[in-house]
Amino acid sequence: MTATALTWQQLRDLKTSEFEDAGDKWHEVSNRSDSDRVRVDRAMSAKLRETQESESAEAALGRLQRLSRNFQYLHSECGLIRTALNGLAADLAEPQRQLKQALEEAEALKFTVHDDGSVSYPAATAQTLIGEKSAPGGAARGSARLPLESPGFGGDASGPFKPLNPNAEKAQAIADRLARAVRAAAEIDARYAKTLDGLRAATGLDVTEATLKDVFRDTADVRSTAGTYLGDDVPSDGTPAERKAWWDSLTDEQRQEYLDVAPDMIGGLDGIPAVARDEANRNYLPVLIDDLARKDDGGSETKLDALRSIQDKLNKPSDPPMFLLGIGDEGNGRAIVAYGNPDTSRNVSAYVPGLGTKLNGEFVEGTMKRAQDTAIGARDVDPSSAAIIWLGYDAPQHVDVMSKGDAERGAPAYNQFMAGLSATNENKDPHLTAIGHSYGSLTVGTAATRSGGIPGADDIILLGSPGVGVDKAQDLGVDKDHVFVGAADNDPVTHLPTKDEAAVGMRMGGPMGVRIARDLLDWGDDDVYFGKDPASEAFGARRFTVDDGPRMVLELGGFDAHSQYFTPTVDAVSAENIANIVAGRPDDITTEEHR
Repeated sequence: MTATALTWQQLRDLKTSEFEDAGDKWHEVSNRSDSDRVRVDRAMSAKLRETQESESAEAALGRLQRLSRNFQYLHSECGLIRTALNGLAADLAEPQRQLKQALEEAEALKFTVHDDGSVSYPAATAQTLIGEKSAPGGAARGSARLPLESPGFGGDASGPFKPLNPNAEKAQAIADRLARAVRAAAEIDARYAKTLDGLRAATGLDVTEATLKDVFRDTADVRSTAGTYLGDDVPSDGTPAERKAWWDSLTDEQRQEYLDVAPDMIGGLDGIPAVARDEANRNYLPVLIDDLARKDDGGSETKLDALRSIQDKLNKPSDPPMFLLGIGDEGNGRAIVAYGNPDTSRNVSAYVPGLGTKLNGEFVEGTMKRAQDTAIGARDVDPSSAAIIWLGYDAPQHVDVMSKGDAERGAPAYNQFMAGLSATNENKDPHLTAIGHSYGSLTVGTAATRSGGIPGADDIILLGSPGVGVDKAQDLGVDKDHVFVGAADNDPVTHLPTKDEAAVGMRMGGPMGVRIARDLLDWGDDDVYFGKDPASEAFGARRFTVDDGPRMVLELGGFDAHSQYFTPTVDAVSAENIANIVAGRPDDITTEEHR
């Protein structure tokens, strides 16, 4: 605000709206830069790629890419300036309010506030004299004393009476409040001045890797400085419906500030619309990648490679279009990816992966592809369909460490996510399908048995399931006719007996040994690792047709049949049945007998 010391008069007269007006101007520049970037990318660069193939065309593309990076840099930095100015205005409002309130009280008491911030007060009257006058001290100072020398007012006949003026304490309190308000405003001013000074652009026309890292640092600085302004109102502990209402209450400019400066706060918040979450997570992805690149442990490197692969996919055209609904490096990694817009699509599925899943290359190239195949298949049945892969929990990494603990920890997060889908979907009556594969079926089953069931779920699909924690389909929060099971006969996970029995079978030869032990030891056919076999008649779900898959081969492990349910090139009938259920056409599935 000023290079000299801040005075109470300056704080009183400050028009915080001028900072907001300046922020609006920077916002206009930021928006224009973003529009120009889109025009360069979609109209100019794309057209050039489609129509020209030559060295000169490649050189022109290089220059256009540099121009695009420049516009992106302008968009980001101007947006940060806008947020800083709006944060400055918001943060200064409170000390200004406190100062004006103190000034109003001083005026009501007929006190005088001097240029240096000291406060003088009227002389006492006879009615207010109650004893010896205390020293005013500090910034408060009394006016002319009342020289009462007559006895009877606390003095004696030998000297003047020294009265205590009750206004002295009030004046001192007002002076202290004025000083605190000015001091708080000066601290805010200095903090924002340092941050804004750091937003100066480097010289040159090219946006280099170092420049991009500078953007990340600038973003972190603005977020730290404007943290109170940005974070106070975010309903992090609210329900998805409350978060949706909060987001809807913001202006377009306020929303953009959160997306630019606090993307990790918004990107993982269930109840925020998919388009906004996607933009937030795309903004946050380079920051997360940069953070992981600074670490040297193996787990970080695995996540880093996966996130870079996701970033590569996001930068290419996708059919259906990709929406990045969540990312994170906690635990084994987090990633939530939608194929198709889950807010505008009437049919939406959310698939929970299972055993061995983590944020790595296999997840990006294999597990995400399953969701994409589901979306493509469902859109062939009903174009208003989208499919999501939800890695929002830590799945067990090995059979021998499977317990219900991971599912119990993941279930609340999955239900929160599903409630968010219900809150943001724009259709009057959306059709939501919960899908659990492998151990993920236990997570879905655990979510379904929580109070109220899975929010918004109309159908549940269980694939390659080792049990879901209940013995009856009707215990999953939907009618048993809306619980569907795909279980390949050669999928060893669907034959896993109880934990103790499984240990015996694995010692007899891996997955194949489990089947042999089940036959030799006459274990109950209906009981599997986590309860009743979902493919059994006793469970009562609708079992749809799937390919049996390759026979289990002792030396090869025999898990191929466990991984093909979603893949149309390997198990077309299963993929088609899943697509029909997700698209709201369950009567079109083909079924097979229960076990």
